[in-house]
Amino acid sequence: MKKREIVKSKIEFNHIINNCPYVKNSNYTLYIRKKEEMSPHFGFAISKKVGTAVERNKLKRQTKAIVDSLKQNFKNYNDYIIMIKKGCKTISFQEMKKSLENLIKEIL
Repeated sequence: MKKREIVKSKIEFNHIINNCPYVKNSNYTLYIRKKEEMSPHFGFAISKKVGTAVERNKLKRQTKAIVDSLKQNFKNYNDYIIMIKKGCKTISFQEMKKSLENLIKEIL
Protein backbone atom coordinates (compact mmCIF):
# COMPACT_ATOMS: atom_id res chain seq x y z
CA MET A 1 0.00 0.00 0.00
CA LYS A 2 1.42 3.35 -1.05
CA LYS A 3 1.54 6.37 1.26
CA ARG A 4 -0.61 8.45 -1.07
CA GLU A 5 -3.43 5.89 -0.64
CA ILE A 6 -3.61 6.28 3.15
CA VAL A 7 -5.79 8.64 5.18
CA LYS A 8 -3.31 10.20 7.60
CA SER A 9 -4.93 13.41 8.81
CA LYS A 10 -6.46 12.99 12.27
CA ILE A 11 -9.19 15.53 11.47
CA GLU A 12 -10.16 13.73 8.27
CA PHE A 13 -9.98 10.33 10.01
CA ASN A 14 -12.28 11.47 12.82
CA HIS A 15 -14.68 13.16 10.39
CA ILE A 16 -15.12 9.89 8.47
CA ILE A 17 -15.68 7.86 11.66
CA ASN A 18 -18.14 10.30 13.22
CA ASN A 19 -20.20 11.36 10.19
CA CYS A 20 -20.15 8.65 7.53
CA PRO A 21 -22.16 5.44 7.02
CA TYR A 22 -20.63 2.08 7.87
CA VAL A 23 -21.10 -1.67 7.67
CA LYS A 24 -19.75 -4.13 10.19
CA ASN A 25 -19.35 -7.76 11.12
CA SER A 26 -17.64 -9.58 13.97
CA ASN A 27 -14.14 -8.85 12.64
CA TYR A 28 -14.25 -5.45 10.92
CA THR A 29 -16.12 -2.17 10.73
CA LEU A 30 -15.88 -0.42 7.36
CA TYR A 31 -16.65 3.31 7.15
CA ILE A 32 -17.29 4.82 3.71
CA ARG A 33 -17.10 8.46 2.57
CA LYS A 34 -17.83 9.59 -0.97
CA LYS A 35 -15.40 12.14 -2.42
CA GLU A 36 -14.39 13.88 -5.63
CA GLU A 37 -10.91 12.42 -6.21
CA MET A 38 -10.38 9.49 -8.53
CA SER A 39 -8.29 7.19 -6.29
CA PRO A 40 -9.56 5.56 -3.10
CA HIS A 41 -7.87 6.25 0.24
CA PHE A 42 -7.72 3.83 3.16
CA GLY A 43 -7.27 4.23 6.89
CA PHE A 44 -6.71 1.50 9.46
CA ALA A 45 -7.52 1.57 13.17
CA ILE A 46 -7.29 -0.96 15.96
CA SER A 47 -8.01 -0.63 19.68
CA LYS A 48 -5.40 -1.20 22.37
CA LYS A 49 -7.83 -3.71 23.89
CA VAL A 50 -7.04 -6.15 21.08
CA GLY A 51 -3.56 -6.97 22.34
CA THR A 52 0.03 -5.87 22.57
CA ALA A 53 1.61 -3.54 20.02
CA VAL A 54 3.19 -6.52 18.25
CA GLU A 55 -0.20 -8.25 17.84
CA ARG A 56 -1.93 -5.05 16.71
CA ASN A 57 0.77 -4.27 14.13
CA LYS A 58 0.58 -7.83 12.79
CA LEU A 59 -3.18 -7.53 12.32
CA LYS A 60 -2.77 -4.14 10.59
CA ARG A 61 -0.10 -5.55 8.24
CA GLN A 62 -2.31 -8.52 7.38
CA THR A 63 -5.32 -6.27 6.76
CA LYS A 64 -3.27 -3.96 4.53
CA ALA A 65 -2.12 -6.99 2.52
CA ILE A 66 -5.75 -8.08 2.13
CA VAL A 67 -6.79 -4.58 1.00
CA ASP A 68 -3.93 -4.53 -1.53
CA SER A 69 -5.15 -7.79 -3.03
CA LEU A 70 -8.79 -6.60 -3.12
CA LYS A 71 -8.24 -3.02 -4.39
CA GLN A 72 -10.11 -3.68 -7.64
CA ASN A 73 -13.28 -4.41 -5.60
CA PHE A 74 -13.31 -0.96 -3.93
CA LYS A 75 -14.99 1.98 -5.67
CA ASN A 76 -12.57 4.70 -6.81
CA TYR A 77 -14.54 7.69 -5.54
CA ASN A 78 -14.59 6.73 -1.85
CA ASP A 79 -12.47 6.91 1.27
CA TYR A 80 -12.50 3.88 3.55
CA ILE A 81 -11.64 3.49 7.23
CA ILE A 82 -11.23 -0.12 8.33
CA MET A 83 -11.51 -0.72 12.07
CA ILE A 84 -10.07 -4.07 13.10
CA LYS A 85 -11.92 -5.81 15.91
CA LYS A 86 -10.84 -8.35 18.50
CA GLY A 87 -12.37 -11.20 16.48
CA CYS A 88 -9.49 -11.00 13.97
CA LYS A 89 -7.06 -12.12 16.63
CA THR A 90 -8.41 -15.68 16.74
CA ILE A 91 -9.02 -16.40 13.04
CA SER A 92 -6.72 -17.33 10.17
CA PHE A 93 -5.56 -15.03 7.39
CA GLN A 94 -7.91 -16.69 4.88
CA GLU A 95 -10.88 -16.18 7.21
CA MET A 96 -9.90 -12.52 7.65
CA LYS A 97 -9.83 -12.11 3.88
CA LYS A 98 -13.23 -13.77 3.46
CA SER A 99 -14.71 -11.59 6.20
CA LEU A 100 -13.46 -8.37 4.55
CA GLU A 101 -14.65 -9.56 1.13
CA ASN A 102 -18.14 -10.06 2.55
CA LEU A 103 -18.15 -6.48 3.89
CA ILE A 104 -17.07 -5.15 0.51
CA LYS A 105 -19.91 -7.05 -1.17
CA GLU A 106 -22.37 -5.48 1.27
CA ILE A 107 -21.43 -1.94 0.26
CA LEU A 108 -21.72 -2.63 -3.47
